[in-house]
Formats: sequence, C-alpha cells, structure tokens
Amino acid sequence: MSHKAGFINIIGNPNVGKSTLMNAFIGERLSIITSKAQTTRHRIFGIVNGDDFQMVFSDTPGIIKPAYELQSSMMDFVKSAFEDADILLYMVEVGERELKDEAFFKKITHAKVPVLLLLNKIDKSNQEHLEEQVALWKEQVPNAEIIPISALNNFNVDTVFNRILELLPESPPYYPKDTLTDKPERFFVNEIIREKILLHYQKEIPYSVEIETEEFKEEEKIIHIKAVIMVERDSQKGIIIGHKGAALKKVGVESRADLEKFFGKQVHIELFVKVNKDWRNNQFQLRRFGYQQK
Repeated sequence: MSHKAGFINIIGNPNVGKSTLMNAFIGERLSIITSKAQTTRHRIFGIVNGDDFQMVFSDTPGIIKPAYELQSSMMDFVKSAFEDADILLYMVEVGERELKDEAFFKKITHAKVPVLLLLNKIDKSNQEHLEEQVALWKEQVPNAEIIPISALNNFNVDTVFNRILELLPESPPYYPKDTLTDKPERFFVNEIIREKILLHYQKEIPYSVEIETEEFKEEEKIIHIKAVIMVERDSQKGIIIGHKGAALKKVGVESRADLEKFFGKQVHIELFVKVNKDWRNNQFQLRRFGYQQK
C-alpha cells in the first residue's frame, strides 16, 4: 500500500486563527490561542498520523513588519515555511483585504505547490459579504483554491483535511508514527506559562517576556518544574510579581492546571522572575531561546 506524507504550512496575518486551526487538526493545544496578536513566536510542528499518511502541520508567527530583532527572527520562521512546504494554507479572515508584507504575498501568488486559501471566521459574516470576499480573493490569488471555514466552530475543517489528504505527495513518513510534535516537553511548559501572561497582563508586558524552564524532573506520579520568567526591565519584574506576589501566584496556579491536563499527571511548579535587559534585541539571547537558527 502506498504511503503519503508532507509538510502543510499555515501562514497569514496575526490573529487570523492559524493556531486555532492547527489545534483543531491535531486535537491538542500545541499553539497558544489568545485574542492578542503575535502570540505565536516559533514555528511549531504538529503531526497527524494515519495508517497510510502523515501530515506535518506547521503553525507560524503572523506576518508583520519587524520592529526589533525578535520579530525579524519570527519572520525568518515564516520564510522557512515557504521553503519546505508541500502544501500552503494561506489563512485570511472575513473582511481582510491584503497581506501586510508585499514580498510574502508575491511568494504565495507564485507558489509552485498547491495553495488552499482558507477564508476564516465566516460565522461573523453573511452570505452576500462572503460571496464578495470569495470573489476578491479569487482575483488576488488566482492560483489558490478557496475554502470558507470557521476554525473555532470546526466548520469545514474536515473538508480542508480531506483536501489536504488528496493533495499530499507519496512519501514515507518523516517522523516516527507515534510523534505528535517536534518540540520537547520544556517548550510546551514555556508556552503554557507565556499564555497565562498574555491573558493576565496588559500593554507591552506580554511581548517583553520570555520563559525558560530550568528544571523538568519527571517521576512516576509527579513532574517537578522550575521556570524563570524573563523581563526586560526592573519595573516589569514588579508588575509580573504583583502586590505580595499575588499576580505571579495566579500565573503559577493556572499554569499548573493546564500542565497537569497536558501531561496527564500531577505537576509541582516554581516560578521565578529575572531581568534580562533588552533580550529582544540581543542576538546571543535570541539564539539561546531558539529564535535564531543560524
């Protein structure tokens, strides 16, 4: 029996629902989902295995014009998604009219691989507006096959999945068949903690934060985790900790609950806050946190 496998890379502007869609395909919350833009910083692989296929989905950061080194590194992840794609999922939301970067848009319209343009959040639209949007995108991206979806409500997600399966090239699997993702456990610890910070802190704070798991000790019934929340300035450290440590405690309690669900066992977590000045513009620090691949 022949086997199909390939890389399906999801690209689009910030906050169009890329992470929601990938998590719907995988059935696990591998990517952060919040209402804030730029929540995905890395390129995250999520793998779906069947008897005769393997789909390697890749969630990428939303396309932006970089304002600092961290954002430049994030856009490098998007560039790499064009290079190894077997199928491109270009995601837009109803009402959107263009990609924020002309060079990326040209890459989509000149792609040598199949492009599925997914018109997301159609639950916020009506039939007339939807038809207008489909016509607009047919003109903008003539090489794409357009599928209206609602990733949040799981509408037409199966249709997209089945179409991907039809388009997948014949290939042996790229990863062992029991693999869910290419990322280690510590990565998901960091992401779950960072998600809580995105949810509970305002303004620049969430974007100035990086998480580093310093200790991950797994025993039969419990996992012991020590993680450091890095901020750029002393004033941010005080905000993260909060009055009498209340804000940090809340992050810890909510992170532990999600980590116990994710790992399926009891978790003990200790959080610390450290100042790592201007880490978002420091190439050494960005390499250390896995943003720069060079």
